[in-house]
Amino acid sequence: MPESNIYSGLNQNQLLEEKKRLTEKYGEYKAKNLKLNMMRGNPCKEQLDLSNDLLKIDLGEIDYNAKEVGDCRNYGGLNGTSEARELFRELIGADNINEIIVCGNSSLNIMHDSIMRSMIFGVYEGATPWSKLEGDKKAKFLCPSPGYDRHFAICEYLGIEMINVKMNGDGPDMDEVERLVGSDSSIKGIWCVPKYSNPTGITYSDEVVKRLANLSPAADDFRIYCDNAYIIHDLTENGDNLLDIFAECKKNKKEDMIYIFMSSSKITFAGGGISAVCASEKNIKYISSKMFIQTIGNDKINQLRHVLFLKDKAGIKAHMAKHRKIIKPKFDAVVNGFEKNLSGTNIAEWTNPNGGYFISLSVPENCAKKTIALAADIGVALTPAGSTYPYKKDPYDSNIRIAPTFPSVGDLKLAVDALCVCVKLAYVERLIGA
Repeated sequence: MPESNIYSGLNQNQLLEEKKRLTEKYGEYKAKNLKLNMMRGNPCKEQLDLSNDLLKIDLGEIDYNAKEVGDCRNYGGLNGTSEARELFRELIGADNINEIIVCGNSSLNIMHDSIMRSMIFGVYEGATPWSKLEGDKKAKFLCPSPGYDRHFAICEYLGIEMINVKMNGDGPDMDEVERLVGSDSSIKGIWCVPKYSNPTGITYSDEVVKRLANLSPAADDFRIYCDNAYIIHDLTENGDNLLDIFAECKKNKKEDMIYIFMSSSKITFAGGGISAVCASEKNIKYISSKMFIQTIGNDKINQLRHVLFLKDKAGIKAHMAKHRKIIKPKFDAVVNGFEKNLSGTNIAEWTNPNGGYFISLSVPENCAKKTIALAADIGVALTPAGSTYPYKKDPYDSNIRIAPTFPSVGDLKLAVDALCVCVKLAYVERLIGA
C-alpha cells in the first residue's frame, strides 16, 4: 500500500471524527439485517440451470455404449471412456488420450489422491514414499501465495511442510522457485493455478511457464501440480492466453515432471461433473496401476452424458459464453463498487481479472481480519482471513478473497458498499489504536 493516503495527514481528533462517521454508516448497514455470502466460488442457480438438459439426454438411443468400453452401465473403463478422454485432451492440449485419465466429479479428489499415493507408494515405481524420507525429513511443497486454500489444506492434512513463495503479477517468483527447488531434495512439489489464479486472477506469463517447465529439481520425484481449474473460464471474448506448459515440458524432455488437473465442475454441475488428470504416458500407467486397486471404474454414464452434451472444445466455449453473460456483470459490480468507494483513498488495491472466479482485495497491513470480522457482524460473509496463505497465516494480514459468482448483482452492490465501509473503519481504528 502507498504510504500516503486520505487518512495519513489526519490528527487524532480528526481520526476520531472519521471513526464516528464511519461507525454511524456501519450501523445503518447493521440495521438492514443483511445475509450476503461471498465466501466461496460457487456457481449461481442461473449457471447451473444452463446444464439442465444434461439430465434429459436419452442414453438408450445409443444403447448406453461408448466406443471402447462398451456398455457404460457396466464395470470397466478404469481410465474413462475414450470420448471423455478426447474431450479433456482437446481442452488441455495433450498429444493423445493415453495421457489422460477421466475420473469422477472432483479434480480436488484426484489431487488429494495423487499426493496420498506419493506419501504411501512414492511418485513412481521404486521411488521412496514421502512418508519414509531419510531421517526425520518431511516432504515440502512450494506454495505461491496468495493461493488456493484447498491446495494448502491437503498439504497440512498430510503433514507436508509448506513454503510460501511470493506471487507476482505474472506468476510465482521464479528466482525463488528455482533456488529452492534446485537446492533442497525434500521439496517434492509446487502448486500452480496458471490461468486466472485463485484468488488474484492473474495468468502466468510465457517466461514463468517456460522457467517452470525447465526446472532442474534436486529431487527426481519433484512434480508440478498444475490445477487448470479456469482454463476455459474467460470473462471477455478474448481472454488471457496461457502458454502450453505440458508442451514446454516435453520440449525440455521433462514431461514426467508435471501433472495437470481439470474438471467440468464450473462448466456443468459443480456437484455432478467429470474431472481429469493429464500426465506423461509413463506417469499415467503408474497412476492407473494404483487406481486399479482403488476402483473398477468411475461413473462412465456421466462421462457419456457430458460428451453428448458438450460435444467438443467449440461446444464448451459456446457453453461458457452463456456463463460469461451471467457472471461478468457480477465481477463488474464488485470492481465498480471498489472504484466508487475506494479509488483515490490509497488504502486498498484490487484485481480486475479477465476470467476465473475471484477478485483479490488488498487492504492495509493488519486490517484483513478486522475487516472480515466487521463484515461478518453486519451479515456479509467472506472467506476467513489468512485462508489464501499456508497454515492460514497471511504474513501481512492484508489479503481478502472476493467470490462474486453466487450472489445476485443487487446483493453484490450492497455487499461491496458495506465491505468498503468496513475496510475504512478497520484502518481508522488501527490508526487510532482502538
